[in-house]
Amino acid sequence: MAELNVVPARDLDKFIHDYLMVNTPFRKQVKEAIHIVSSFLKERCFTDEPHRMEVSKVVKGGSSGKGTALRGRSDADLVIFLNNFTSFEDQFEQRGEVIKEIRSRLKAYHREGKFDVKFEDQDPSHKNPRALSFSLRSREHNWLPKEVEFDVLPAFDVLGQWKGGRPDPEVYVQLIQVSQKLGREGEFSPCFTELQRAFLKQRTPKLKSLIRLVKHWFQKCKEKLEKPLPAQYALELLTVYTWERGGGRKDFVTAEGFRAVLELILNYRQLCIFWRKYYLKNPTVRGYLQKQLKKPRPVILDPADPTGNVAGEDLCAWARLAEEAHTWLSYPCCRNSDGSPVKAWNVPPNRRVRGRKTRKM
Repeated sequence: MAELNVVPARDLDKFIHDYLMVNTPFRKQVKEAIHIVSSFLKERCFTDEPHRMEVSKVVKGGSSGKGTALRGRSDADLVIFLNNFTSFEDQFEQRGEVIKEIRSRLKAYHREGKFDVKFEDQDPSHKNPRALSFSLRSREHNWLPKEVEFDVLPAFDVLGQWKGGRPDPEVYVQLIQVSQKLGREGEFSPCFTELQRAFLKQRTPKLKSLIRLVKHWFQKCKEKLEKPLPAQYALELLTVYTWERGGGRKDFVTAEGFRAVLELILNYRQLCIFWRKYYLKNPTVRGYLQKQLKKPRPVILDPADPTGNVAGEDLCAWARLAEEAHTWLSYPCCRNSDGSPVKAWNVPPNRRVRGRKTRKM
């Protein structure tokens, strides 16, 4: 693979097509692995328990679900919605036992000899983990080029059979109350996986290509920089916001969008980003959102979960990434053929709220 830092700005689209887009064989391979695990969770995992768990649905999240996966990175998030969870509190209190049961059943699946299942080491201090992480490899077939990595997250099915549109505002009132009561804001974002997926799924293909480029750049940063760094999801949402405020066109100059994202990362201390798509239609939610937007920057609210500031609170993480972004602005991928800087989109670092700028911190 060519190195991104030496790719000329004019060739970024070709670089994405040649090296980052998921090709059809790889997509089919990962899809098959996801089908195997999803079927196991729905049909085999809880069939003979004394207190049987009822699976309402298994939803594919993460990059695979949103259509922004990178070639060669075979990972998938699967959210398993259980009818036995009748509240957010149920999810919080019982998911540890559910994860323990899934792990036990996967070990039995492994002993059948058809698949190798390898679990990720988990911090023993985490008594109530959010997810079970493992990798799957077929012993019988060559349809997997390597292990496929999974995160399985048990969740309360608060949306039910969601058909699109805004959820009932009371869903968010309940979410806010429980999150504040437990002091765990952002804890229940897996419950809104379908909304997160829909937020990105139907976007224009070229925006998804730009997201892939930013994610690839971020992977390069992770290889080089001291950790921790900001969450990748924060950069995905930052890219969507950049594209929206940069004109929202179906066709655009990729280098201009990429440079605009990097410049916003430089201004991380002013970032205040949110969306109105799924929430706000309730006084309680509006009041809570106003408080969220007054918090120290950066603020990037999950479009599906107003309690989740995916930007995190680690300014050092953003500072490390911003320093690297500044370096990249001098590389050929952000420069014209004559050496001059690519003209980035003019994107403000924060949204306006009711005609006023959000307060800068």
